[in-house]
Amino acid sequence: MQTEVVIVGAGPSGLATAASLHILAIPYVVLEKDTCSASMWKLRTYDRLQLHLAKRFCELPHMPIPRNAPTYLPKAQFIQYLDAYVERFNINPVYSTDVQLASYDEDSKTWRVMARNALTDEVEEYRSRFLVVASGENCEGFIPDLPGLQSFSGEILHSSSYKSGRPYTDKSVLVVGSGNSGMEVAYDLAEHQARTSIVINSPLHVVTKEMICMAMVMLGCLPVCLVDALVGLLAKWKYGDLSRYGIVRPTMGPMRLKAVTGRSAVIDVGTVEKIKTGEIKVVKGITNIRANEVEFADGNSYQYDAIVFATGFRTNPRKWLQDADSFLDEEGYPREKFPNHWKGRNDLYFVGFARSGLPACSMDALNTANDIAKKRTVS
Repeated sequence: MQTEVVIVGAGPSGLATAASLHILAIPYVVLEKDTCSASMWKLRTYDRLQLHLAKRFCELPHMPIPRNAPTYLPKAQFIQYLDAYVERFNINPVYSTDVQLASYDEDSKTWRVMARNALTDEVEEYRSRFLVVASGENCEGFIPDLPGLQSFSGEILHSSSYKSGRPYTDKSVLVVGSGNSGMEVAYDLAEHQARTSIVINSPLHVVTKEMICMAMVMLGCLPVCLVDALVGLLAKWKYGDLSRYGIVRPTMGPMRLKAVTGRSAVIDVGTVEKIKTGEIKVVKGITNIRANEVEFADGNSYQYDAIVFATGFRTNPRKWLQDADSFLDEEGYPREKFPNHWKGRNDLYFVGFARSGLPACSMDALNTANDIAKKRTVS
């Protein structure tokens, strides 16, 4: 099939790019390996999830979230918004289509994309001048290879498979990972009367969603050092010294840390209070696992019925993008750094790889569509 643009991925990044191209009347095809758009949101998120950023920062291009919607949307309402977005811009992804190889043909100056159709098991070919990689940062759940993990006799799951703490009532559960997902999963488990522990190895910022909303607004007119200083003071006033509970703040401020490393501050949903009261136990440094017993760096060991790994995700373009080393670093992110990360050579684009969430996805999509339009006008 011949088209002007091939977009790989029908998550928010791919949908935002498709809508932006639609507005400019540029033909495109969206290839999606799952059976629906926004599959991460629909199939691989826990029940209690809601947007941690105010809705104004989560809107996709050309269509605001309704004014009567709550400031922080629950998962179900955000999915409704994404479905309405697909309908409004007449986006029709080719579902169940997994890209196997994307290569650039120097002679024809086009991209050749080979994709396997899961329904027919046939490999289909797509040709385009432009290729947009919008498969996102959260393609594949990552579980570290811990010593003895294979011997664990209980349940092992990644947070992308976790839905609710309901099945774990009265069970002992260890959460590995202390980012937003890990802290919220731990809270949800404790709410369902699971005996909950969480591994916190690295320093982290704990803030409220209101603090982050304020910070994002202030960054429009104040330097990041001042914004970080104010957020730090508010967090210290709100939570006090958390080091006695095993939570140490990084030396770099929360907004600077996000910009430099991609690591987000933890938006507290009530987890800190449960840590303070002992409903959630903080543990550090898994050294070994034997059957259902987990050993820690301090010499203590505890028995668990389940381990939930909230240890992040890996990108996947390195698996199918030819000459990936010249475009992507070892972690699968563009070698070009923010704010130039979205544009590669040979009419290749990356949308949703800025490590800055939905606001950056929209910016990448707009930049990409406008750049494609400009190139088409010149040629």
